[in-house]
Parts: sequence; C-alpha cells; structure tokens
Amino acid sequence: MKHIVKILTLVMAITTLWIGLLQTSMIPSSHTWLLPIYFVVSLGCYGLLMVGVGLMNFPTCPQEALLLQKDIIEAKEYLNQKGVDFSST
Repeated sequence: MKHIVKILTLVMAITTLWIGLLQTSMIPSSHTWLLPIYFVVSLGCYGLLMVGVGLMNFPTCPQEALLLQKDIIEAKEYLNQKGVDFSST
C-alpha cells in the first residue's frame, strides 16, 4: 500500500509540474510534450530497480527449509504406508 501512495504522489507532482511548464512556456512546447514519455520511461526504470533491489535482499529462511524437509520426509513416510513407491527418487 505504501508503494501505491508513493507512486501516486509522484504522478501528481510530475503532472502538476508538467501543467505548470505548459502554462508558463518556460520550456519550448516541443520539449514539454516529451515530458510524459520521459516520466513513463523513468517510472519503468524505477520499477525495474525496485524489483532488482527486492531480489538482492530476498531473505533466506534456513529454519523454514528444515521444517520443509521434515514435512517432505513425513509425507514420504505416509505415502510409503499407503503403498506408493519412491525408489526412483
């Protein structure tokens, strides 16, 4: 939810800046009309950056891995009791 608010705030700020630049004519009109394209590209780069940072900081959970291995062993034992063969794995 926090990311949505952050992105919407950024969209509002850039839209306000863009409308202000259109009205004051400080920047030539040909350059001002390219601002939305730059914004979309920048937003895409930001999204890729956040995905990359999220992947780099992806937590490892050794305790959960041990619990998962324990559950797998229990499931194999249960299925062996029911007559399922695991000799190939």
